[in-house]
Amino acid sequence: MAHDWIDISQPLTNDIAHWPEDAPFSYSLTVAKKDSGSVNIGQVTTSVHTGTHVDAPFHFDDNGQTIDQLDVNLYVGEAMVIDVSHVDEVTVETLANFSFDGIKRVLLKTSHPNDPTQFPEKIPTLDPRIANLLAEKGVKLLGVNMPSVDALDSKDLATHHALYKNGINILENLMLDKIDQGNYELIALPLAIEGSDGSPVRAVLRPL
Repeated sequence: MAHDWIDISQPLTNDIAHWPEDAPFSYSLTVAKKDSGSVNIGQVTTSVHTGTHVDAPFHFDDNGQTIDQLDVNLYVGEAMVIDVSHVDEVTVETLANFSFDGIKRVLLKTSHPNDPTQFPEKIPTLDPRIANLLAEKGVKLLGVNMPSVDALDSKDLATHHALYKNGINILENLMLDKIDQGNYELIALPLAIEGSDGSPVRAVLRPL
């Protein structure tokens, strides 16, 4: 029997948390059926970094690829969820004992609680050196259940840059509270927004 897909995306609501300096998410009707006689038509305004989203390298590198230039195959396929909720900082030592046999996508379940309506004051940190380890293991995508792979007040974005240098793409704000450690099939496709530094995604998992 095939397993059902599990939604691990933050729902995009008008009270979803956003980066303090960023555009909030808003959905509203531009045209109502009662007025048009035939249809409701909605509009969305948002930062591309609100909710569950992919960072394109252009987000932190003027010469980096934009979201429409990224290989869609990165965001579909087998993924490993690793529970690192017992540590405040994810280091090489934290990940050293895991076997990544042929796994190209790793999702880190940190101690950060998933409350999409609250922007956190502090999040667990990722040591930039994990990028080298993950790259050696053949990992191409790192997902986290937090708004960022760097500290919220970081200006140098050391972990973003370390991952990028190692050819590892970034998926943020996953909802992993109810997901057990293990291997899954992942679909987390970004929209092909021309020239964009990121994109919201609908991320889903299915146990293997």
